[in-house]
Amino acid sequence: MAEILNDAEFYKDYEVIGGEKFMAPSPGWGHVNVTANLVTIINSYARINKLGVATADNFDVHFPDGSLFKPDFVFVSAEKAKSFFKSKDSTLHGVPDMVAEIFSKSTMKRDVSIKKDTYERNGVREYWIIDPYNENVQVYLLRDGKYELDNVYFNYSDDELLRLPEDERAKIEMEIPVTVLDDFKVKIRNIFGWYFE
Repeated sequence: MAEILNDAEFYKDYEVIGGEKFMAPSPGWGHVNVTANLVTIINSYARINKLGVATADNFDVHFPDGSLFKPDFVFVSAEKAKSFFKSKDSTLHGVPDMVAEIFSKSTMKRDVSIKKDTYERNGVREYWIIDPYNENVQVYLLRDGKYELDNVYFNYSDDELLRLPEDERAKIEMEIPVTVLDDFKVKIRNIFGWYFE
């Protein structure tokens, strides 16, 4: 059963899940910073290499099952983009290659449940759940029609790394491979930081 949220009449932005409207509240600064960083990093690489296009939230994605979401981050391969975007005014009707949702206190429950299930059911190949409070990224990859947790990446400060035993420090992965971009890697510090390293 869908959870009841604020009356959609008071909110310009909403999503449609199972035929019901849910408000899409405006994000806070930590959320906005992560979104901007992710779009900048992945979109720059994808466009320079003519691999596709990435965009941020407030962009409607109409899924084949009738769900309407405004994911925090969307990547569409160049091949798909040609058929998805018919004009400059169009929204996306189809299945993106990659989606990311960034936790906010009002939406995190849906990000790990109903949204994850919807992305899986519709065939989104890669799904990132990003926690700006604890600075970690859960990466799910679609395998045989089901999401599998590929890895969880944590953003460690230099001090935290220095306090770890050397053998533990050697195992920490500080870059996240983007599977839909042939494992192009994103430094986790660049996702959460104010400046790129």
